[in-house]
Amino acid sequence: MTAGRRAAGMVMTDAMADLLERFRDGQVPALARAISIVESERAGFQDLLHEVMARGPRAKRVGFTGPPGAGKSSLVAAAAATYRAAGEHIGVVAVDPTSPYSGGALLGDRIRMNDLATDAGIFIRSMATRGSLGGLATTTKEVADLMDGFGFDRLLVETVGVGQTELEITAAADTVVVVLVPESGDAIQAMKAGLMEIADVFVVNKADRPGSARLVKELRQALHLRAGSALKDIPAHHGVDLARIAKKEARNAAPPVSPADWAVPVLTTNALTQDGVPELLEAIDQHLTWLEHGGQLDVRRRDRARVRVRDVVARELSREAWKSEEVTAALDLGVDRISKGEETPYSVARGILASLLR
Repeated sequence: MTAGRRAAGMVMTDAMADLLERFRDGQVPALARAISIVESERAGFQDLLHEVMARGPRAKRVGFTGPPGAGKSSLVAAAAATYRAAGEHIGVVAVDPTSPYSGGALLGDRIRMNDLATDAGIFIRSMATRGSLGGLATTTKEVADLMDGFGFDRLLVETVGVGQTELEITAAADTVVVVLVPESGDAIQAMKAGLMEIADVFVVNKADRPGSARLVKELRQALHLRAGSALKDIPAHHGVDLARIAKKEARNAAPPVSPADWAVPVLTTNALTQDGVPELLEAIDQHLTWLEHGGQLDVRRRDRARVRVRDVVARELSREAWKSEEVTAALDLGVDRISKGEETPYSVARGILASLLR
């Protein structure tokens, strides 16, 4: 193996350097090959990512999340087509669930976006979760970084249908669009899922169905409650001054992120008929403008970088730990001692960590 490049203590083989050169020349097969290398974590994938990410993030990143069947894929397809018509080059990362039996995935997102696949200005990558929680696949963020480095103007990231803990999209996107449908439940369910905290834009899709107006109203009320403005005009009940309590709670609350906080809009769409889609894309652009002008875009990207560093350190430590013969031997010995009641998993783990840190 001949070293072709060396940077920040990293070594890149000639084959990887050749791939990087074709990648930087804008060759789509090189992008697809790079994604495959990163997804399978083949030797040298860290070096490749290091070179690609050296210039920093540039693409506008928009995440779409929500429950299964909300119409996320249809909205992403509509958004991609509209952005493409405006001359932008679009990268799409769509995550599909993995079968717990076969380990495979029906890449339905690619099927739904089939009409876009022939456009040379749109690149679609479907990914299987492969058991990963959080709404994204294990390497979704890395794939988004590759697309960013390839030069796409905008990245659209669609999560698998989320539940109450699948909120990793915040670590992959600048703007998070939460897509709901009338039958997905009321706003309380959205609050339980933590979606109130991550949503930059709410969309009630399939708005022609019964119950959409009610869901919009409930979402807006829930947003007012979160902002602490729902009680300010309510008269006292049984001698309790609710307005005074609200003011006291506001004084004790954490200071706002910026002097002019983003007011999360609640919009309605019908992706199949395109109703409301222009308004949604306008809201997304308004949020990106707010991020840039208020300095929040840099804050979010710094937070993403912090999370990524933690993820990489944890992954590499785990990789180094379990390929060590000394650690493997300590684990086997520790298991024997646990079975005899002489150790616990915590004491064995503490001993392994101590040996690694030495």
